[in-house]
Amino acid sequence: MSLQRLALSKVKGILPGNPACMGCPHNMGLRVVGSVLGEKAVLVVPAGCTSIIAGNWPKAGIDMPLLHVPFASAAAVASGLKASHDILGVDSITIVWSGDGGAADIGFATLSGAAVRNEDILVIVSDNEAYMNTGVQASGTTMWKARTTTSPIIGKTEERKDIALLMLMHKVPYVATASVGYPTDFAAKLEKAAKIRGFKLIHLHSPCPPGWRFDSEKTVHIAKLAIETGAWILWEYGEGKLTISPPSKPYTDKARRKPIAEYLKLQGRFAHITEEDVKTIEENIEANWRLIRELEKIYSGES
Repeated sequence: MSLQRLALSKVKGILPGNPACMGCPHNMGLRVVGSVLGEKAVLVVPAGCTSIIAGNWPKAGIDMPLLHVPFASAAAVASGLKASHDILGVDSITIVWSGDGGAADIGFATLSGAAVRNEDILVIVSDNEAYMNTGVQASGTTMWKARTTTSPIIGKTEERKDIALLMLMHKVPYVATASVGYPTDFAAKLEKAAKIRGFKLIHLHSPCPPGWRFDSEKTVHIAKLAIETGAWILWEYGEGKLTISPPSKPYTDKARRKPIAEYLKLQGRFAHITEEDVKTIEENIEANWRLIRELEKIYSGES
């Protein structure tokens, strides 16, 4: 889907004047979801930033049908909602729009259950790498060494949880990663996922200005740097094949990536890290690339 088609869509996803922070990545992601799937989309939203952005009827901030649910239950509620729509003959796309806490941590049990049952729902994890709505506490997807209010001195001491790879191991029909910095790539993956029957998950990288401590005008710049430094890899799995997506393809070669320091230095959450920490992060990024490259070979039958 082109940017022109996104701009001309009837459903915008997000309404003006909502209470999101300036530069909010959720607004960007929801705008793409609305533009691509909005005429059929029904959102199930667990507690998080989007709960505030959406607001309460009749003064809603999102122009798609939306159901607010408790933190742990989104995938279970979405499964029942989709089943009821099928029985009633309602042509809809049931979407769980979740943060990292609602997917990787508190909501993981119901998410895993829905994946195992191959429920016909689309889960979008808009990952800003912490519990931002309640004060920037570390989550399972927070980067190693990132400072949060629960890791305020030396930063988080555990590695991040890769929710997309975890879902891939559930052997579901479709899994992808995306970025708010590449809306047409995200849109294309939404279109593809919507045509597939069964469980789908898109892990959307969503840099957060207040939580990551960068200027709100730099959200897209930070998102693109994550790709250009290799810190976030865009890939998708479907029909038994895993492929690295075009925006990430040039950075398969380590020599073509920008130094990870360019990405880290713009984020106040990493202001305390040492050169040794940067080196370790670089090594972890390369290890992740080796894994994705190997998975691409395995699923293509080359290995």
